[in-house]
Amino acid sequence: MPVLYLSHGAPPLLDDTRWIDELREWRSRLPTPESILVISAHWESNPISLSSSGSVPLVYDFWGFEERFYQLEYPAPGSASLGASLDRLLAKAHQPVDHDEPRGLDHGAWVPLMVMFPEATIPVMQLSLPTLDPVQLLALGKALAPLRDEGVLIIGSGFFTHNLRAMRWAAGPDADPPSWSREFDEWGANALANGEVGQLLDFAHAAPAAGIAHPRTEHFAPLFVTLGAGGDDPIVNEVEGFWFGLAKRSISMGA
Repeated sequence: MPVLYLSHGAPPLLDDTRWIDELREWRSRLPTPESILVISAHWESNPISLSSSGSVPLVYDFWGFEERFYQLEYPAPGSASLGASLDRLLAKAHQPVDHDEPRGLDHGAWVPLMVMFPEATIPVMQLSLPTLDPVQLLALGKALAPLRDEGVLIIGSGFFTHNLRAMRWAAGPDADPPSWSREFDEWGANALANGEVGQLLDFAHAAPAAGIAHPRTEHFAPLFVTLGAGGDDPIVNEVEGFWFGLAKRSISMGA
């Protein structure tokens, strides 16, 4: 299976016909996975944690949106076999795993999956971010890489630039991006195209406007899990552009 890093968007993504079309077209070129593992910006836990292996309610981890977004459902099952594979692989990497059975999918998982896999029949589980350290997350991705041979689609879900206070809500989803967002996105696109993983790992110092593009780095962090799991596979840009000023760049490896 390929591995993905996608910019997931808040629930209003589900009203954005352009972005929906982009995600659906991307899905049409992907093989159908046996199961899906999401590493989302919205779940940090150390020791590393795994979400429910059964069917539990979604996590509505957002505030201030229309009530209809809190009524959405995505009843994908979990997977005990995926949980067992994760226990085995992470034990080899000396990473204990906490099974958080009451924990459902957060919007970093279910919002894009509602668009890309709307049938909700493929088992989905989430793995927490145990750290925001890029080097450690790259190593985590490498430890997860064998899952690809088991038919698991690994998805790092974040946002390529993410500064909520600077979003251009009033200007609409197609607003011209601020200079800091465009500059960071261009830098990141070049680094990805040239396979400059070292530069990406040092993005906090190497990238222009890094502190503005990511006041906190949890939305960039899942990229490093993707890069680790992708290994030497080529990086393909799948979605580009901006949403309310934020860069929604998304990539695949091994597609």
